[in-house]
Amino acid sequence: MSAVPADVPGSQAWFDRARGVTPGGVNSPVRAFAAVGGTPRFMASGAGAWLTDVDGNSYVDLVCSWGPMLLGHAHPEVIEAVTRAIARGTSYGTPTTTEVELAAEIVGRTPIDKVRLVSSGTEATMSAIRLARGFTGRDLVVKFAGCYHGHVDSLLASAGSGLATLGVSSTPGVPASAAAQTIVLPYNDRAAVEAAFAEHGDAIACLITEASPGNMGVVPPEPGFNAFLAEICHRHGALFVSDEVMTGFRVSRSGQWGTDGAVEGWTPDLMTFGKVMGGGFPAAAFGGRSDVMALLSPEGPVYQAGTLSGNPVATAAGLATLRLADESVYAQVDDVAATISKESSAALTEAGVPHVLQSNGNMFSIFFGDLPPVRDYATAQTQDVAGFKAFFHAMLDAGVYLPPSAYEAWFVSSAHDDRAVQQVLDALPAAATAAARVSTGSTSEERA
Repeated sequence: MSAVPADVPGSQAWFDRARGVTPGGVNSPVRAFAAVGGTPRFMASGAGAWLTDVDGNSYVDLVCSWGPMLLGHAHPEVIEAVTRAIARGTSYGTPTTTEVELAAEIVGRTPIDKVRLVSSGTEATMSAIRLARGFTGRDLVVKFAGCYHGHVDSLLASAGSGLATLGVSSTPGVPASAAAQTIVLPYNDRAAVEAAFAEHGDAIACLITEASPGNMGVVPPEPGFNAFLAEICHRHGALFVSDEVMTGFRVSRSGQWGTDGAVEGWTPDLMTFGKVMGGGFPAAAFGGRSDVMALLSPEGPVYQAGTLSGNPVATAAGLATLRLADESVYAQVDDVAATISKESSAALTEAGVPHVLQSNGNMFSIFFGDLPPVRDYATAQTQDVAGFKAFFHAMLDAGVYLPPSAYEAWFVSSAHDDRAVQQVLDALPAAATAAARVSTGSTSEERA
């Protein structure tokens, strides 16, 4: 097992410099290690299942850029595709053939008819909401507590993810008028959804949900829940927006819909995508039914645009990634995820640490504490964050990089080979013991 020195002077120096020029020293809040303490690692490179920081320390990566690196870092064929694209120029501001090919690949894997490429998941969900409002002529949006859909004003209420990590439920800068257009409901609560539509059904433009939430930890939809959401939206003339920025092309070839809607026989009206479809580059998309997408400019009056939408380098990376992501890749990723998740749970059980392991395909997370199965955000917020913090740092010291937040999913890739998996497994006993020492659910003997 590769131990990482406690002192990381290179990362500390870069963090100090970063805080002088960037708020909090980071460009996305969870990266700052605020929830776990210590010095955030500044990474210099990634290869396969491994990250290397500026101090030369190597880590098995269980973040995978928060999901996009399905094939691992610097996959040779993705790098080759990107290199060829860069040699032709980095941006044209014109249509390109690669963006058409990527759009066709997305349409071919999902139930949508047409897709529009954008540059971020936030942009995708923002545009989908605007389109839903334009199509229905209504204003209200229904979302679920704990589901994160990017930092769109109207969708930041009880949004899980970074907000949960930082211990806040909303953010200054969002006008009350924007928040008033959003109805926030408990996840997996059919009665609450029925009540909201009974009261506001003729004013609801859309209901948006993570197809399987991963931003309050992994909290899968209960059987038939997404089908229920699709049906109640259609009954009331609202659009059902399935956010697959995280799950799209990650949990299966066709994302969460491939294991859910394709089996149960329903389709969303709109879907959003990101992460895997960009192959590690800033790229995202939203799409849906032909009649809904026809309202989008330049065909229709709902305006949306972006200078770098369909960027030729990003689309080359995304296209190469999706074409390489065949059934053997998903089988490998699923197998590695199952091994690491089960062995993590076993180590914690052996150390006497109460916890709940939850998974959705190859996405998984562990809720520390004596909890029931986690079906909503309120339950996720009762977890033992101190236990996770101790576990996180023990794993980091052993050369395993976990998400620096108790509210995030863990990710693996097809590049996680036997050596990488073994390093994770070797780190687990000591990490579980560290968690037992501080866990609020452990006995005094277990903490000794």
